[in-house]
Amino acid sequence: MAYDFDLFVIGAGSGGVRAARFAAGFGAKVAVAESRYLGGTCVNVGCVPKKLLVYGAHVADELEQASGYGWTLEEGHFDWATLIANKNREIERLNGIYRNLLVNSAVTLLQGHARLIGSNEVEVDGRRYTAQRILIATGGWPFVPDIPGKDLAITSNEAFYLKTLPRRVLVVGGGYIAVEFAGIFQGLGAETSLVYRGDLFLRGFDGSVRQHLKDELEKRGLHLQFNSDIKRIDQQADGSLKATLEDGRELFADCILYATGRRPMLDDLGLENTGVELDERGYIRVDEQYQTTEPSILAIGDVIGRVQLTPVALAEGMAVARRLFKQDQYRPVDYRNIPTAVFSQPPIGTVGLSEEQALEAGHEVKIFESRFRPMKLTLTDVQEKTLIKLVVDAQTDRVLGCHMVGPDAGEIIQGLGVALKAGATKQQFDETIGVHPTAAEEFVTLRTPTR
Repeated sequence: MAYDFDLFVIGAGSGGVRAARFAAGFGAKVAVAESRYLGGTCVNVGCVPKKLLVYGAHVADELEQASGYGWTLEEGHFDWATLIANKNREIERLNGIYRNLLVNSAVTLLQGHARLIGSNEVEVDGRRYTAQRILIATGGWPFVPDIPGKDLAITSNEAFYLKTLPRRVLVVGGGYIAVEFAGIFQGLGAETSLVYRGDLFLRGFDGSVRQHLKDELEKRGLHLQFNSDIKRIDQQADGSLKATLEDGRELFADCILYATGRRPMLDDLGLENTGVELDERGYIRVDEQYQTTEPSILAIGDVIGRVQLTPVALAEGMAVARRLFKQDQYRPVDYRNIPTAVFSQPPIGTVGLSEEQALEAGHEVKIFESRFRPMKLTLTDVQEKTLIKLVVDAQTDRVLGCHMVGPDAGEIIQGLGVALKAGATKQQFDETIGVHPTAAEEFVTLRTPTR
């Protein structure tokens, strides 16, 4: 049978665009359908605009520390509308870049909602297309629990487009999105509280990292409400919001942001017209090669619920393109030792196993930790401390995990990700000469195990 396309990609986010571009480069005839915005969550309502807002919030730290270095500044004034307008302009620029990437790669771009009609057929705005293979890369969407007044809350999607900076913000959740937005609003001057139903946020991260960040956020004045959850939300006569907690307490805010997880974006996708199955969590079920239970359909990225990070989706998209159209270049995605960052304030950088994960995996470990006041702060009154931590296998001397909480943690951890990928030992860390004076050199000067 002759098909309209060799590969039809549903979703023009990071993974879908990468798969489409490289498949076309390998000689395939490719189409991409996107109903929202080019670049997906990351470019539009995720890591890119979030990082821009983090930069904006961090300026407050620089202003606070300036006097220690001899600078006398007039009282600063922050304008939320200017930051959002500048952010929007940058996102529009990136949207154009993604469009050019596709068009210049000879990919057919269809801007409209794509729905599966069958195992080899897709409908976009009433027009049908056939494809030998279909790739689902529709990503995720914020999830808000079904409580009374849920419509009064916003998610990260809407937070990027608020008209004004709320005076009081209540962030609900304990993942990296919740922690990051709490830091953004707090840094920009809003009175901010974070409500989380668990004992401590960032479940799955190293215990020392979680506790250290908690201590630093409390120093900054962020109100942390653990073992708490919202029962209902009501709007007051003055337009403000009242959150009633499960224990009966009441919290008042001008904005309540839910960051309690994301669900796979499968709305009106037409999966019922195919043999694609979902797993027990509601994500698309795939094998090691991203093949669904329908032979002609594949899926990658957040919609399969593995490691929900933009660089991982990019790697998965590349793997699919190579396996289908350039098999001599194919190599599977290695999910071990993936570096990641949480752009909290201060930020987290981490790669490899946490102490808890290493012990659970049966390793006998040596732990090396250092807490210190960054050199930049020594001329100021700021008492923030940086955490550096190594998790080492006591039998093989191999470094299993590197963790940091402090300025530039994400930048520093990237290089250490290469070291862990290469199987570096603690001895090799010790024999590496540090860059002085930097915080990064602490990773190669830790000599005595703390436990």
